[in-house]
Amino acid sequence: MTLESAMSIAGVIVVLAPLLLVLAFCTSTLTRWSPSELSSSRLTEASVLTGLLAAAFVFAGMLWGGSRNVEIEVGNWATLHGPTPLDTYHFHFKFVFDRLSVPFALLTFVLVGTVGAFANRYLHREPGFHRFFSMYALFLLGMIVATLAGTVETLFVGWELVGLSSALLVAFFHDRLAPVRNGLRVWTVYRLADAAFLIAAVALHQVHGAGDFAELTGNGVWPDAQASLSPSAALTIGLLVLVAAAGKSGLVPFSEWLPRAMEGPTPSSAVFYGALSVHLGAYLLLRVSPLLALSTPLCVAVVALGLITAAYGAVVARAQTDVKTALAFASLAQVGLITAEIGMGWDYFALVHIIGHASFRTLQLLRAPSVLHDYQSLENALGEALAPTEAGAIASEKRRYWYRFAYLRGQLDGWMNRLIVEPFLSVFRNCRNAEERWLKWLGGPPRETPVDSGADREVAPGEAA
Repeated sequence: MTLESAMSIAGVIVVLAPLLLVLAFCTSTLTRWSPSELSSSRLTEASVLTGLLAAAFVFAGMLWGGSRNVEIEVGNWATLHGPTPLDTYHFHFKFVFDRLSVPFALLTFVLVGTVGAFANRYLHREPGFHRFFSMYALFLLGMIVATLAGTVETLFVGWELVGLSSALLVAFFHDRLAPVRNGLRVWTVYRLADAAFLIAAVALHQVHGAGDFAELTGNGVWPDAQASLSPSAALTIGLLVLVAAAGKSGLVPFSEWLPRAMEGPTPSSAVFYGALSVHLGAYLLLRVSPLLALSTPLCVAVVALGLITAAYGAVVARAQTDVKTALAFASLAQVGLITAEIGMGWDYFALVHIIGHASFRTLQLLRAPSVLHDYQSLENALGEALAPTEAGAIASEKRRYWYRFAYLRGQLDGWMNRLIVEPFLSVFRNCRNAEERWLKWLGGPPRETPVDSGADREVAPGEAA
């Protein structure tokens, strides 16, 4: 057996490990078998460890002189034939192990395993323990599929699985109204990002005839590949991809779903919005970085959006009153810097930044409950509240203005409601009213129902006339 074939087998194991975990949890749900906490955690631990070892073997094979671009073909799951090759649509599944996907897959397995071990104790005796690990497995599968995707269709499938599991875990405590509302709001923003991603995928098929990243970027290996699109097509598709990345990573103006997402359990907040899910938009931009290099205006837009988001996150994080929201906006500031680095063409630097920041932020979010407990214990021991680090009132009007801006998070939630949510609801209401008027017109005027006076009704025996 050659090294390349062994790497291909290990690549298949990387994808199968989370898939089998999801199937195991689905089987337990369909058969109404409720596994114990130990069984759920052991299944997750075995899947993560198997996938991690297989991904580490592929990475070691690349370092030892093996192929640096291992492809696993699954084939076309659907083909819609058109009059020309450009009009033929292929739903093509393929996984690629290269210098971008393998480090991100290793990061995914390491952080998911760490947070899973934390959740095993943090959610002990929680009624939804098995439900948490079921959705957690779905998130792991989505991250691995999106990370290793070799086509835009494969990436979209993983993208959707990550969004679905994220929204469900935000609404994990569904016996309360606030988590359910916030989960729906996160899902709504994700829908907007998914729509932009889907339009970009269709446009890529129409312009290039396929959604394969290898055909899009030519024969080169990331990040040295050269895209084969015109600058105008690259600008159009790139802007759609930028909108999709902004919605998934919470960039401005979609940043307001981040504090809403903190309604979920601390383990899901740590691995989703501090480590992996919040970086998935940046990963998408890294994957299509050869496309960005074709259009200078697109690179300028990416850098500008990243810097605006970084400044917004840094300012807002300083005025938040709860630790999870403060850490979420601190993560947003770093994601903005990573986005700007991608726009500047610093691909390897951005990848290293993602890995370091994700690991550091996961540690902070997992440590936050213990820090708060230690802080309260210290106050109880002293018998009084600890003095704030910055004493005194804010003197200048400018500082008061920026504090209000940061505390209210720029009122992005209100702006989103006025500019996006309310116009959509207004359009839907008008469509509903038009449909009701149309149906009423088709039915004609209401017919009068004759009133039964009872004069001709036969009288039953024993009944009074």
